[in-house]
Amino acid sequence: MPAVITAKEVEDLIAKGGDPKGLPADAILTPSAKDALRDYANARKPGASANASATAPAKPLNSKSPKADLEALFNSPYCHALKEQLCDIGRRLWGRAYVDGNGGNIAIKVGEDIAICTPTLVSKGFMKPEDMCLVDFEGNQLAGVKRRTSEILMHLEIMKRQPKAVATCHCHPPYSTGFAVAGLVPPTCMIPEYEVFASVAVAPYRTPGTPEMGKLVADLVDKHNTILMANHGVVSWSHNNVEDAYFKMEILEAYCRTILVTAQVGKPAQTMTAPQLQDLLKIKQSLGIPDPRHGLKECELCDNAEWRPGVACAVPPKAESATLDPEAERTVQAITDQILAQMK
Repeated sequence: MPAVITAKEVEDLIAKGGDPKGLPADAILTPSAKDALRDYANARKPGASANASATAPAKPLNSKSPKADLEALFNSPYCHALKEQLCDIGRRLWGRAYVDGNGGNIAIKVGEDIAICTPTLVSKGFMKPEDMCLVDFEGNQLAGVKRRTSEILMHLEIMKRQPKAVATCHCHPPYSTGFAVAGLVPPTCMIPEYEVFASVAVAPYRTPGTPEMGKLVADLVDKHNTILMANHGVVSWSHNNVEDAYFKMEILEAYCRTILVTAQVGKPAQTMTAPQLQDLLKIKQSLGIPDPRHGLKECELCDNAEWRPGVACAVPPKAESATLDPEAERTVQAITDQILAQMK
C-alpha cells in the first residue's frame, strides 16, 4: 500500500537536510504536503527570495484571468501563507468563543476582483489551508475543494464598496452581539483604544447570506470599519491585513463587556472631555481609519443620548431614623389615660 506523506513529514525531512526527491515515487501526498514541496522548490530557484511565501504577484489577477493562472495563484506560496493566516485567525475566533458551531467567516482580497475565503460548514477552530476557497466578487467559486462560505456576498460587497478593504472578518462575539440585538451603537468617550481603532454602526437585520444583507452593510463601510448586524453579529474590515480586521473584534468585544460592567457599578461613567476625544480622533485620522466624527466641532463629539443601561446595582440610601414630636407624644398619652379611666 502506498505511503501517505504529510506536510509535517516533508518539513521534517527538509529540516534534517534531506532531499524530498528521495520520497517514494508511488507515495500519496496530502494537499498541504504538495504545498510544502512547492515552497521548497521555489525557494531553491536561482534568485528566489527568502520571503517568497509573502511576495504578492507582480501583476494582480482578476476573475477574467486564465483558469491556469488563477489555479497557480491559488496554489502559490503567497496564497498558502494567506491561507495559514485565515486558519490562525479562525483558531483565535473559536478560542475566544466569538464563534460557535460552524459560524463566522473570513476573507482576504488577492486580486482586482478575487478573494480567498473560508469554507462553509467547517468550525473556524479546525480549518486547514487546503479547506480555503477562491471566489470572484460575484461569489462564483474559482478554486478550492470545499464550498465557499454561504455569507461571502457580504464580504464581497464590502470590498466592492470600500476599495481600501483588503480583509474582512465576521463572527458572533456575545457582548457585542448583545448590542446588535438591541440595535444600539455602544456609547463613546470611555476608552482610548475603541475610539482610535474602531468606528461602529448598526445595519438592519436581513437574512444572513442574502444580497440585501450585504448591501445594507456595504452602505455603512465608507465611514465605519466595524458593523453591528442587527440580531446577528459583527463584521469588520481592514485596510492593512486580516489580523487587523480581527483586532477590531477583540477591541469591540472588550469594550462592550467593560461598559456593561460599568453600568452595573452603580455610579455614572466618567467620560472623556471633548478636547481629549478630539486628540484621539486626530490619531485615528492619521492612521487612515474612517470615522463620521472627523471634522466635527468639539461640542458635537460625545453624544450618548441613546445609551440607557438597563441594570444598576446602586446601594439604596440608608433610611433616616424617625424623630418623634414631644407635644404629639403628650397628646397621645393624655387621650390614652382618659380612655383607660372611663373603662375602669
